[in-house]
Formats: sequence, C-alpha cells, structure tokens
Amino acid sequence: MPATPEFTIDRAGGETRLHLGGSWTLDAGAEMERSSASLVNAAAEGRTAVIDLSGVERMDTGGAWLIDRARKLLETAGVDIRIENPRPDQATLLVEAGWRAFERPRTAYGSPLIAMLVDLGESVVNAWRDFVAGIAFLGRSVVALGRALGHPRLFRLTSLVYHIENFGLRSTPIILLINFLVGCIVAQQGIFQLRYFGAETFAVDLIGILILRELGVLLTSIMIAGRSGSAITAELGSMKMREEIDALTVMGLSPMDVLVTPRLLALIVALPLLTFLADMAAIFGGMVVSWGYAGLGPEAFLSRLQYAIGFNTFMVGVIKAPFMALVIALVGAMEGLAVKGSAESLGRQVTASVVKSIFMVIVVDGLFAMFFATIEY
Repeated sequence: MPATPEFTIDRAGGETRLHLGGSWTLDAGAEMERSSASLVNAAAEGRTAVIDLSGVERMDTGGAWLIDRARKLLETAGVDIRIENPRPDQATLLVEAGWRAFERPRTAYGSPLIAMLVDLGESVVNAWRDFVAGIAFLGRSVVALGRALGHPRLFRLTSLVYHIENFGLRSTPIILLINFLVGCIVAQQGIFQLRYFGAETFAVDLIGILILRELGVLLTSIMIAGRSGSAITAELGSMKMREEIDALTVMGLSPMDVLVTPRLLALIVALPLLTFLADMAAIFGGMVVSWGYAGLGPEAFLSRLQYAIGFNTFMVGVIKAPFMALVIALVGAMEGLAVKGSAESLGRQVTASVVKSIFMVIVVDGLFAMFFATIEY
C-alpha cells in the first residue's frame, strides 16, 4: 500500500520550509487535496517558503497539479516560494501538468448598448493585434525568403512546383467556370440596361474595363482564398496538432523555410496566371452573350473591345494579383500555425482564415483602386 501524502514544517526566521513525503498520486486523492490545502495555509503566514520534494516517493499528474496549484496560490498571496530537489521526472510533471487558471466568464452587462460597445472595443483591439502579428509574420517570411534565395540548398524547388500545381493548375476549371458565368451575367445586365438608351455596344466597354480592372482578379482571389487559403490553414494546423512542426524544429529545420515559403511563392506565381485565365474566360462569356443577346458578332465585339481598353487596363488587374496572393498566403499560414491541440481550434482557425483573407483581399483591392485613380493609370 503506497504511503499517503504528508508534509512537515520547519520555520527558521521568516522562511517556512515544507518537506513533502509519501505518495502524491490519485490513489490518495482526498488526502492529497487536504494536504495541498494545508500546505497553502501553513506557508501563507511567512514571506518566504520552500517546498522540498526530496522525500516524495511517487508523483503523478494529479499530485503535480495540486503541488503546482499550491505554489501559484501562494505566489498570488505575495509569498516568495520555490520548489527544491525534484527528480527529473517530477520536474517535467510540474511543468507539463501544472495548474492553470481557468478563463473567467464574461461579465454580463445590464445594458445592451454597453455590451455592444464592449464587443466593438474588443474587436478593434483584436484587429490591431492581428495587424501587428501580420506585419511581424511578413517580416519573418521575407527573412526566410531571403535566406532561401541566398542559400540555394534551402530552396525547395520540388515543394514549390507541387504547390504551384495544387494552387494553380487544379484551380483552373472552377476559376474558368465562375468567371465565364460572371462575364455572361455582366454582359446580359449591361446590354439590358443600356438598351434603353440605344447604347448596347457600350456594354463591351463595361465588360472589358470592369473585368480586367476589378472583377477578374477580385473573384479569382476570393475563390483562391476559399480554396487554397483554407487548405494552407488546414494543412499547417493539422501538422501543428500532430506536433510535426515541433518535430521539424527538433530536426534543425525551420518551419518557415520548409512549410511557409514554398506555399507563399507558389501562390504569388499562380494567382497572376489564374487572373489572366479568368480575364479571358469572363471576356469570352461576355462575347458569347453579346452575340446571342444583342446580335453583336465576335469580330465587332473584339473590335469594340480593342478600342475600349488599353494595356494599362489589363495590367491593373495583373499588378494586384501578387499582392492579393501574398495576403492570402500570410493569413492562411498565420492561422494554421495558431491552431491549438483540438479539432475545434482547427475549425475555428480555418473559418477565421477564410473570413480574414476575403476581407483583406477586398481591402487591398480598394487601396489599389484609390492608388491607380490617384496616378490616373
């Protein structure tokens, strides 16, 4: 029968020394609870306390949790306390199974207006923290990219090609389909509304400018955020849950070099190419509808389109694409690395990744719209 948990007290000056003995395991749960409470009461009288574990025969996670709880309660009470003479296995248990304070439930506010303002304030603070964390993560990504370019042996070409195929080639069918349909809808609505003014041919101008400058890259980025951004978060999050990222670190490999940089570069390469294909699909959809709905043949459509747009119209969308890809990859990787050890955390971070990516894509598009309007490009 294992010895019950016990302790003795020595007081010298202002220091209280607590010598623990016996077996601090769940087999003696009730005695262990009482001993832990007595520890706190005995040491709370002095300014300094020492918990000596040299006499402890056995300890499991329950005992480690109660001892560590006593230590932290005494620290909260203002007692300078330390633990001495733990065996290596006991020291590990005290760290890994230590006591943690539970999150307090949110205070219920009587006024709905106050509750709304509190939620708004928390949202602003969290948004600022996300922004600061994003800037820091961007810096780490730039350093990792510079390290890979400076040391070619760190550059993972096979991984890069794989992710370009995954993000780019395998996304092509859905990107083409969605943009083709959007081009058809824009053409139909443009022709329908402009017909009242006898200006159906100006629908070609609408299609060309709207698709090339805005809708092509925006719809493609939103689709990639939902498809590839969530995939990045899910992949990295699953690796974080299974401690594969910790294993990479133990092996001397940088997760930024191995996992983040190839995905980041692949998305930056793939999204401009997808944007070009999306533009062509949307314009083709507009041409098909213009031919069937307004009798505007392909030759007349292309002639009018050439007159309506310039090279700068096409380049506006292409210039936006790498920056939107950068935002999507950074948000996806950040949220993936923020996953904790539960499936609930993984689902929450994947959802946050998609929402934040789409929001940031729209913000970036708005900033570029103001920039190009300012320089009249």
